[in-house]
Amino acid sequence: MAGARAAAAASAGSSASSGTAQPQEPGLGELLEEFSRTQYRAKDCSGTGGSKVERIEKRCLELFGRDYCYSVIQNVNGDICGHYPQHIVFLEYESSEKEKDTFQSTVQVSKLQDLVNRSKTARCRGRFVCPVILFKGKHICRSATLAGWGELYGRTGYNYIFSGGADDAWADAEDVTEEDCALRSSDTHLFDKVRGYDIKLLRYLSVKYICDLMVENKKVKFGMNVTSSEKVDKAQRYADFTLLSIPYPGCEFFKEYKDRDYMAEGLIFNWKQDYVDAPLSIPDFLTCPLNIDWSQYQSWDLVQQTQNYLKLLLSIINSDDDSGLLVHCISGWDRTPLFISLLRLSLWADGLIHASLKPAEILYLTVAYDWFLFGHMLVDRLSKGEEIFFFCFNFLKHIISEEFSALKIQRRKSLPARDAGFTVEDICMLRRKDRGSTTSLGSDFSLVMESSPGAAGSFTYETVELVPAGAQTQAAWRKSHSSSPQSVLWNRPQPSEDRLPSHQALVEAKSSSSSSSNHSDNFFRLGSSPLEVPKPRLTALSERETRLQEVRSAFLAAYSSTVGLRAAAPSPSGAIGLLEQFVRGVGLRGTSSSTL
Repeated sequence: MAGARAAAAASAGSSASSGTAQPQEPGLGELLEEFSRTQYRAKDCSGTGGSKVERIEKRCLELFGRDYCYSVIQNVNGDICGHYPQHIVFLEYESSEKEKDTFQSTVQVSKLQDLVNRSKTARCRGRFVCPVILFKGKHICRSATLAGWGELYGRTGYNYIFSGGADDAWADAEDVTEEDCALRSSDTHLFDKVRGYDIKLLRYLSVKYICDLMVENKKVKFGMNVTSSEKVDKAQRYADFTLLSIPYPGCEFFKEYKDRDYMAEGLIFNWKQDYVDAPLSIPDFLTCPLNIDWSQYQSWDLVQQTQNYLKLLLSIINSDDDSGLLVHCISGWDRTPLFISLLRLSLWADGLIHASLKPAEILYLTVAYDWFLFGHMLVDRLSKGEEIFFFCFNFLKHIISEEFSALKIQRRKSLPARDAGFTVEDICMLRRKDRGSTTSLGSDFSLVMESSPGAAGSFTYETVELVPAGAQTQAAWRKSHSSSPQSVLWNRPQPSEDRLPSHQALVEAKSSSSSSSNHSDNFFRLGSSPLEVPKPRLTALSERETRLQEVRSAFLAAYSSTVGLRAAAPSPSGAIGLLEQFVRGVGLRGTSSSTL
């Protein structure tokens, strides 16, 4: 298994020097055609089909190289994992074009590859912990869940027999002693050794947070536990990590999404099924800043559940510590790429990662790398109507507001506080009766709380959110631009960020200061604060929205012309109707799938 630092640096250098995309490089349409034709297997990358995959991988390396210096973990012929990329990218740091010429690796590639090779047996299907996104120096990783004893024994025995007695899990001759051979007969010692390597890899990547999307504690088939998870490890080997159980429906549930004409609004998972035994469990210190009633998670529809989980993940990676994040489900190729892809696109839309990539380029990268090259079985999922892949990109319309922006979280942390014991979160938790009259508030309070949702209805503890001036205008926009009439019924208005007011809001507030705030849409009062009022951030807001809308539109256009929707009858009111419009060129702004 090749993996020397020199080879990695050469690979990074070649990608950096390639510059802009060449005309012969594959487009999104070609990628989707290949994706919908066959499942990616690293060992099958030979012949005509292999050349297409090689071009796709080369394109991904070039796109990564635009903004990062990276090393490569070689997985030629699937030596490490049969459904991971042949060239696994390890992002090291962001870099400019000049810095790429003097790339110096900051990681011991040989040590990393050794840890990967040893730890792969610990996880289901050998899908080890793999870093895929670099944000603020933190690694966002993906993997499968922990392997159960059945797979662990079966895989180690298989590897031992078919490698001529050289089991990868016990690769070094110096480690294969008589004592080690004796330990193989004991569950405890085998799990200690294999999961110990998994923990070493997690620590090497500085991962602290582990988010488990499984709705089960252990996956059971034919009465046998075929997988496990960190949260039910009997020996508490993962006690030093912050474990989050955030159960999310598996790919089978997205058959109902397709059957409902691709309407996620109002689609609620049945949590009463026998196999569902993993409750939602999140440490309090992670839930407090989000102002979400997590006890109601079983009543959320698919849209709200996905939105709240994404907010949680964004909050974790925006924390002040330097710890990384691991996201996994069972096999790590359905729910896991859904959230990895949403994270990548959301952070890109904020300009925080992949800053030089255009909408068509980031779309290509996440489809190719996060989905195709990590083994998502699109062919099988389409044949069963389990369209979680389509849901991911169609869902972008639900995260365009700035409340999903990582920049918002950073700005909230940097808001000046004159009283160290009184934070924005404290304000959110106040009941209306505790706030007193809005007209009697001091200027310091007014600058933070520029408007209130209480003007439109009751102001309760559960629904308090910071809403900017002009909330009615934004609510009207949502109603007129919703994907279906049902979305207005099922979706609560999404509050925007608690940013400081614009100059226009100040003027309007001043002119209406004599009016009662209980009869005003915006109760912000000018006051006499010495703080300078910042300039409007409308440009930044519209940029995030525009970028995500462009990605979604490009995906719908390419998907409809290559893969299409497996539906019995088209419905103009649903997603199918939207795709028919895109095929006819409506709303594409002159962009065709051949140019993506």
